[in-house]
Amino acid sequence: MKKLFVLLPIVAVIAACSSTPKDDYEKRTAALETKRESNVEKSISKAPSWMSELPTSKTAVYANGSAVSSDMSMADYKAKLFAYGKICMAAGGKVSQQAKMFMQDTTDATNEMSELAIKSMCPGVDITGVEIKEVKRVAEGSRFRSYALVVLPVGEANLLQHRKDQLRLKEQSVVRGNEAFKELDSQQ
Repeated sequence: MKKLFVLLPIVAVIAACSSTPKDDYEKRTAALETKRESNVEKSISKAPSWMSELPTSKTAVYANGSAVSSDMSMADYKAKLFAYGKICMAAGGKVSQQAKMFMQDTTDATNEMSELAIKSMCPGVDITGVEIKEVKRVAEGSRFRSYALVVLPVGEANLLQHRKDQLRLKEQSVVRGNEAFKELDSQQ
């Protein structure tokens, strides 16, 4: 076991030496990769706790989303869109998704090109009353990273849905009342 602890640092040094950039272009590429790794680590470390563990409630459903853009409003919009899609799914909606991905591995690197198109449709699923609970923004290089937490109150906690239901019932009673009076008038 002691031999293993002695060998590990030696192997690590040899591995580090063999991957040290040799010319300016390799150094440039290595710096870019280091920057990308730093941005990913930063987006994880700066993420609010509710990105990994959503709040729970008996009277609400929570969802989160995250997105990045060079425009702050677009980053916010995309993050909320992802969160709304999750709320929709939790409320029984359907999502149509199409993805394309091409990946090429070489001995030095992996090149990937991917596209994702998502169409969230909530026909028959009413998410009236969904609220934006929190939006957090962090700089990610020269771009904005937005984290969005949305909540859909359920039952009596959803005041907007309750009001909407009351208005719908009122409209139905007016229509039905007019129909009932017409029926009575036609029987005379």
